[in-house]
Parts: sequence; structure tokens; C-alpha cells
Amino acid sequence: MTNTEISTRNSQGRSSGRGLARSRLAITIGDPAGIGAEVLLKALADPAIYGLAEIAVVGCQRLLEATYLHLQKQNVQDLINPSQLNIWDVPLDGEIKLGMGNAASGAASFAYMEKAIAATLAGEFDGIVTGPIAKSGWKAAGYDYPGQTELLAERAGVTKFGMLFVARSPYTGWTLRTLLATTHIPLRQVPDALTPELLTAKLDLLVNCLQTDFGMVGGRIAIAGLNPHSGEQGQLGREEIDWLIPWLAQERAQRPNIQLEGLIPPDTMWVKPGQAWFGSGKNPEPIFDPADAYLALYHDQGLIPVKLMAFDRAVNTSIGLPFIRTSPDHGTAFDIAPQGIANATSMKAAIQLAAELVQQKLFRVQKNATTEK
Repeated sequence: MTNTEISTRNSQGRSSGRGLARSRLAITIGDPAGIGAEVLLKALADPAIYGLAEIAVVGCQRLLEATYLHLQKQNVQDLINPSQLNIWDVPLDGEIKLGMGNAASGAASFAYMEKAIAATLAGEFDGIVTGPIAKSGWKAAGYDYPGQTELLAERAGVTKFGMLFVARSPYTGWTLRTLLATTHIPLRQVPDALTPELLTAKLDLLVNCLQTDFGMVGGRIAIAGLNPHSGEQGQLGREEIDWLIPWLAQERAQRPNIQLEGLIPPDTMWVKPGQAWFGSGKNPEPIFDPADAYLALYHDQGLIPVKLMAFDRAVNTSIGLPFIRTSPDHGTAFDIAPQGIANATSMKAAIQLAAELVQQKLFRVQKNATTEK
């Protein structure tokens, strides 16, 4: 099926619940030397996931077929046959060896991304689910981006964007939402990168995301301090006293409908989320009064607790883009790529969340259009 044929089909009578069109999602394979193809074939073998949206896989068809045969020889069960998929073929150019990323695999994963982004911006898709890539592979191929988020933002023409990690607890049903104020930079650069302007921009993104993507009016956001014990009144660092606390006071005054909690010491901020995530044997309900979202000031401050609680379930969501983008919260896992043991739970969660967010967006658009009539 050609791209033109897909476009024609997608423009005709897409339907889902509430009278909305079905979500149209592009899923990129990621680095072809990693586990991206494997977790994709496993995730889409689940009818509950495959039926969530109109799905197109962007990547090399021969790679998907070879991965399918390789996994079958290893007696891996519950795989979707690539012949059942709508594949936007991007042939490989160079030698790829499973488990060993290189410039060729980096160039391939970059090409998959470019094709998916261009098609989405052209209106072919409502959102993108991206497979894991290796930043070293991109760099070896001559593409100097910190990650996929930055490429997406550049191609979409936006300067204010963020990495939000979302996970739903299998124990209590509670949803963890964590936004990073800074992302892929060295730790020693974090204090200089953090500014009142940056944090206000991130908070704007988070508040808007809670309202538009998750349908929340108001809400509570917990904000971490930077230093141990949030500086302990200047004894362990002065950033809190010098500008973080005044900044937070100003934000509270300007956002009366949002409850901003903080600055919470980083070592205790994650206690309530942990309790809400795991619950207790006697009462599994999230009775621990967690916040609706958490703002972490740097990468590991936010992602160590997220991965401790939800390593196989967390979803990386790019906010601030004109379209939905989600991604499994794991890497290429080159070390296990040939073994057929990769866990597809996070890929399933990424597809499910993307479909839900698109439906929320379509519902909002439909509601606004009805109101304007």
C-alpha cells in the first residue's frame, strides 16, 4: 500500500468511541541494531494494542521480516507477522549487526524519524511513537542532537518543549507524571542552566499539559529543590534562597488556580509517589495524597525514582509539540538485542498513551468546534 493510498483511506470515515476519528499513529523502529523491532513486533501482537489506532510502522521492511524470523527460531511467542503491518519502508543503507550499533544504524534510525515527522507535519498522522535510538549512533552518522526530543522540536519549529514521563501503576492505578526542567546536560552545568525564565517556561508547559492532555482543571504540582535538603537555609547551597524560593512565591501569586508545593527536598519528594505507586497489602488504593505532577530540576533527580518505580511501564512524552509524541522509557539494549528477551511493556504503554492523548486532543477540538457554532 502506498503512502497516497493510506492518506486517502485515513481521510475517509475514521471512527472510534464518542464519534471521534480513530487515532493515526506512526511508530518508528528506532535503532535497527537494538531491541526496537523486537518490542514493536511483540507489542503489536496484542490485539488490544493493535486495535487502539490506525498504525503505520516507519522503518525497514526487510529488517522487520528478518527480526521476525530470528525471534521465531528462538521460539519467541506472541509476535505479529510483518505481513500484517502497514509498513512505510525505509530501506537500510549499510551493514547492520544486531546488538552492535554503528554509524549505519544511527543513520537508519535518524531516517525513520525524519520520515515520520515529515508525514505527521503533513497531516498523515496525529502522533508518533518512537522506538529507542542510540545518541552515539546519531553522532557517528553526523547528526549532533542530544536526543529525539530536540530533533522533533526543531522540525516542528517550537522552542518551548519538555520531556514528561508518564506511568500508570499496575498496583493502584495511580498515574505518575514527572517533567524534567533540564535534560541531557552534564551535572556540573545544571545550576547554570536553571533560571527563573526556564522554570516558568517548563511550568507553563506542565500546567497546559495537565489541562489539555489530561483534562485537569487546577491541580497540584510538586517542585523539587536543587540541593540536598533544598539547601537547608543556605548551608548546603544558596540557589534556593537566592532565587528559587522567590521564583516559586511569584509563580504562586500568578497561578492562584494551581497548588504549587515546594521546594521539596529531593530525597523526600518521592516518598508519597512511591507509596501511591505500590500501595499496601491492606489497602491498595492511593491514599497517600500524592501530587498530580512532579517537576524535577535535572535528569537523574527525576528519572532515578521514575525508573525505580516504573522501569518497564514509563512513557517518555514530548510536550509543547503540535502533535503527540510518546516513546518507551528504555534504550536500545544492544546487550540483549540478539536474545529475544526484551520486555515490550513500555512500548505497549507508549502506544496506549499516544492513542489516549490523541483522542483527548480530538475530543477537545470537536468540543470547541461545537461550542463555536
